[in-house]
Amino acid sequence: MQIPLEIAFHRLEKPDWAEDEIRGRVDKLEELYEGLVGCRVRVDQRADPARTPPVVRIEMSVPGHQDLVVAYEPDRLQQKFQDPDLRNAIVDAFAAAERQLIDFKRQREGGATADYHDDQNQFLGQVAEMHADEDHGFLMNKDGGLLYFHRNGLLGGDFDRLKRGDEVHYVEEIGDTGPIATKVRPAASTGR
Repeated sequence: MQIPLEIAFHRLEKPDWAEDEIRGRVDKLEELYEGLVGCRVRVDQRADPARTPPVVRIEMSVPGHQDLVVAYEPDRLQQKFQDPDLRNAIVDAFAAAERQLIDFKRQREGGATADYHDDQNQFLGQVAEMHADEDHGFLMNKDGGLLYFHRNGLLGGDFDRLKRGDEVHYVEEIGDTGPIATKVRPAASTGR
């Protein structure tokens, strides 16, 4: 890489093994895409460590393109693992980074892949069901199907004030069990 690897730990002590693990996984990213210019990894404990796992954010710099970013909220790990820890957070984040880099490489080579620009992948949908007591709901997507979304996937507005029929903008991604709506924002016409 042209820019040295940056690793930062915030609000948690850095275990010796963690930095070695991150360096090894960044080496693998470089093997997957030789054009990788730089990589920044930030590990952040946002809440009580006994209740939530740390968040691992990875920013990969590639030439001629905006940075590729992987950043998952703790709820993703809590849905995937029974008792997620720092190791789970690192492994999961780097697995996503590898997939993103492979897709980016295919796209650069002329293959068909998903584009990572949110504004190009953003769709207009409508709230179909709300289960506020269970922290999730369902959107009617652009094709008339239902997409699950979680309270933590709402980027603007008040989750508890969303109601059936509200229009929202969203990004469709593949979750552990299939397509889900993420980066959900109430449409301007809803007045939020």
